[in-house]
Amino acid sequence: MALYVIADLHLSLGADKPMDVFPGWKDYVQRLERHWRETVSPEDTVVVAGDISWAMKLEEGERDFAFLHSLPGEKLLLKGNHDYWWSTRSKIDAFFQEKGFSSLHILHNCAYRVGDVAVCGTRGWLYNSESAEDKKIVAREAGRLLASLADGEKQGGRPLVFLHYPPVYDKMECREILDILEEKGISDCYFGHIHGQYAARKALVGERRGVRMHLISCDFVDFRPVLVSGDGTGPGEDQVFS
Repeated sequence: MALYVIADLHLSLGADKPMDVFPGWKDYVQRLERHWRETVSPEDTVVVAGDISWAMKLEEGERDFAFLHSLPGEKLLLKGNHDYWWSTRSKIDAFFQEKGFSSLHILHNCAYRVGDVAVCGTRGWLYNSESAEDKKIVAREAGRLLASLADGEKQGGRPLVFLHYPPVYDKMECREILDILEEKGISDCYFGHIHGQYAARKALVGERRGVRMHLISCDFVDFRPVLVSGDGTGPGEDQVFS
């Protein structure tokens, strides 16, 4: 059993929002499916770190969720800035249950134990927040991350953090999120949101004050889930989904 991560699938199977118009995204759904099936086994788990579907409403994303459910492994979904379909966790859970999408799970104010890892995370927010509204959102996201980490601590395991927004970009940083990563002794933080070679060069990939930063946007990782933990060779410790 292994744990993988990828972000920014930007699926639009039920909407007219093709990503193929952007450089490097030609036939991206087919490439994503091929690479996912080559990499992920049914016993594995994949964190999908935001910007999952272009759907505006939960029901409009059904084809995207069906596609994701059809891929091997359990999937832990967290919110991105373009996930306009996102609703309350109870409504999303009920929709997934109604449609039989049993492999899809919401990561929101909670954590999941996968092998020896506690999967924790939240969306995060802008790294140059200056307005009162932005500061309010940052405080809320920091609270959600703390709630997730607290749940992870209860479940045991080594806490790893998954965000949509990078906590550091160029010369900017989201101090509130970074403080939590440092104070909680998080070894690794995974994030998406950043696209294109020029933007990727400005993202911090590497260690910062003891925290290793990883960019895992679809186009940056060639549309292939990235190994986080485990060897990917088969069943290991049980997953715990609650």
